[in-house]
Order: sequence, then structure tokens, then C-alpha cells
Amino acid sequence: MATTSRSKRTVRNAIAAGLISVGAVALPAAPAMAAPVTIPGIGTFDVPDHLAIPTNFDVPVFELPQVPNLPQINTGSADPQFIAAPFSRGNQVADIALSKVGSPYVWGATGPNAFDCSGLVQWAHGQAGISVPRTSQAQVGSGTPVAYNNLQRGDVVAFYSGASHVGIYIGNGQVVHALNSSQPVRVDSIGMMPFHSARRYA
Repeated sequence: MATTSRSKRTVRNAIAAGLISVGAVALPAAPAMAAPVTIPGIGTFDVPDHLAIPTNFDVPVFELPQVPNLPQINTGSADPQFIAAPFSRGNQVADIALSKVGSPYVWGATGPNAFDCSGLVQWAHGQAGISVPRTSQAQVGSGTPVAYNNLQRGDVVAFYSGASHVGIYIGNGQVVHALNSSQPVRVDSIGMMPFHSARRYA
């Protein structure tokens, strides 16, 4: 009986400590108001109220931060008709000259409302911030020489013997130029006049 009493006291002490070890299994103390705990071969024990294990825990709830709406990215192919031509000084010169289509030809005029051939070339380049000589012969005597098959928009194209006439290449085999007093500034095929040479300033 002494052994049994000591065992009971030992178990009571273990329960009072909040843990009962049975073999390799750790058993937590029973919650308050629970049925008595019976250990086979040892006895039945009541767990004191002050050792009750709480069943409800107040765990703080953290809210995730709001994710802002991200812009939708369209990875589809662009429509070629909406792709702008790359910017260059040559393109700028060509577009400026084209803006004067329909303006009257006046010999010696340098714009902005009337032009002769070299006056249009000089004015269009000047609007793009590029300095170009005044006469057609001086214009083909400066700048960078360009072969016929390497023409780019904005290049100065000279025609006839002695480079007596000049225009601005606008691409697709065309030039914008002020031809003579009977014609306003216009666009024509580069092949309508005998080619002399070409120069690039832009």
C-alpha cells in the first residue's frame, strides 16, 4: 500500500505540474470541470481548477495590405499603320518642305510665303536648325555627297547641267521643289528631270 500511495502522490504531483508522462507520450493536464482522469493500475484523480487549460486563444488577425490595380499590359503586335516613322533631321526637313506645297514660286524668294528652288531648300533646312548655302550651285558644293541609290528623306537633289535646279528628296522616288514661275511648290517624280548630284546636310 505504501508503494501505491507514493505512486498516487507522484501522479498528483505530475498533474499539478500540468503534464503526465505515460511511456513516451506527454499528456497535458485536463481542462477545468472535466471528468476525473483515470490511470489504469494507479488510480483516479481530479485535476484542480487552477490548472485548467484554456480552449480559446485570442490570436491577432493581420490584414494583408491592399494591392493596387496594376495597368494591363497588351503584348499584342502593333498595327503597322500606327507606327510613326523614326525621327531624324532629314525627316524633319522633308516634312517642313512638304508643308509649303502650293506656295507660289517667286525668283529670289526665300519664304516663308513664296520661294524659288534654292530658297525652299535653304528655308526648310533653316527651320530644322541646319545652315545651308543660298544658291543651288553652292548647295551642291557643300554638305556630304550622296549616291543616287542611297538617297534619304531630306537630302538635297540637284538637276540639269550645272546644278541649275534643286529640290528636297521626300522618299519613294519623289522630290518636293519650286520649279518655275508657272508652277507652285509641288511634288514630282525624281525621274522627271535629269539627275545631277545630291548632298546631305541633315
